[in-house]
Amino acid sequence: MFNTMNECTEFIFTLKAVDHKRAPLVLMKEVLAHLENPHNKLRVIHVAGSNGKGSTVNALREMLQHTGHQVGAFTSPHLERVNERMTINGEPITDEQFLYYFNKLAKIIEEQYNGDFPSFFEVVTLIMFQFFADQEIDIALIETGLGGRLDATNVVTPLLAIITTISLEHTAFLGDTFAKIASEKAGIIKRGVPVVIGVSNEEALAVIKETADAQQAPCFILGQDFTVSDILQGTDVQQFTYEKGNIVMTDIALKMAGPHQINNASLAITAILALREGAAITISDSSIRYGLRYAHWAGRFEQWPQKIVLDGAHNSEGTAALIQTLKNVFPKSHYRFVYAALADKDHANSIALMDDVATSIAFTQINLPNAMPAEDLVVLSTNADKSYYEDWLESVQTVLRERAEEDIVVITGSLYFIAGVRQWLQEEGR
Repeated sequence: MFNTMNECTEFIFTLKAVDHKRAPLVLMKEVLAHLENPHNKLRVIHVAGSNGKGSTVNALREMLQHTGHQVGAFTSPHLERVNERMTINGEPITDEQFLYYFNKLAKIIEEQYNGDFPSFFEVVTLIMFQFFADQEIDIALIETGLGGRLDATNVVTPLLAIITTISLEHTAFLGDTFAKIASEKAGIIKRGVPVVIGVSNEEALAVIKETADAQQAPCFILGQDFTVSDILQGTDVQQFTYEKGNIVMTDIALKMAGPHQINNASLAITAILALREGAAITISDSSIRYGLRYAHWAGRFEQWPQKIVLDGAHNSEGTAALIQTLKNVFPKSHYRFVYAALADKDHANSIALMDDVATSIAFTQINLPNAMPAEDLVVLSTNADKSYYEDWLESVQTVLRERAEEDIVVITGSLYFIAGVRQWLQEEGR
């Protein structure tokens, strides 16, 4: 039994999925049965995809919360504390609640499985299901952790599913083609359950549509069944028009920057409209507009004083979206990148994209076992002004010190890197 969050988190962070050879989802279902199946008490929107899950969930949360719903959100990774992964109306689970549900789970694992704990993500997912069920929330917005078909969250039968985008990531686990990865993500599609799709890659989209057809799941595809247009990007807010059938919403204001965020917002709108049309929720157009106007997501094109941008663009698709947003918001500035990433990402393509627009790139690394060494990253760059630092703080401080007035410092890559930088900025009072 754990009495403090420090003890608890130190333990659960040691739990690795590779240490366990059980058949996928078997343990999840068994333990949930011991817990009286809390996941079956929830009304869920289930979200998978390579990029955009968090932003889509946050837009949904803001819209539903403004209507008066009690909204649980399960997202990953966290930026500072593991509690951030499960929130109700934006408020994280307390330490006391987290410890209560973990110790309840630990007792089952000790008694039924000889103390052979599941992975970190399975543990936090089991805690989340208990927390949300006990709080009797109105709706749960649940992100997958990795993939979809075998993901620990894929024990739910949701009201609606969303698949945001597909890119080549986690190829060692999900497959090395768009079709294979799409097949894994499409595993969240359940029989008869509507699915909203933001995927543009044709190979991936074909697989997802085939899965939806096989499951007789109504399908709403961005660019086909609903569209966005009349995009106008400002410094603080952007506007767009949304259309679906005979529904037209003009001049929608969106706080989050970048055309990719408009796509994410359109997925959230479509999900809300589908649930409203099916009488699963009650929500007004004004609440939809309000939620999008004020929704924001830490670490996603997050602007700080002194022209600093933090963005967890952790794959080439995310990097392309980041660069397009920089060009839209700061078209006349110079971009100085600081980049750190994990070893399982598409570094070469991401770095090539940055090389094309960067005044300089500083590569660094974070203190995690699966971090990519800075000296391995720097050799992938062709930028005329490139450097590398083993100490990420030194890299950030050096770039900030040497920057010119017209420079934007863009800190990007792994969200774990963004979390460290963000905490340092807060402590420095920047």
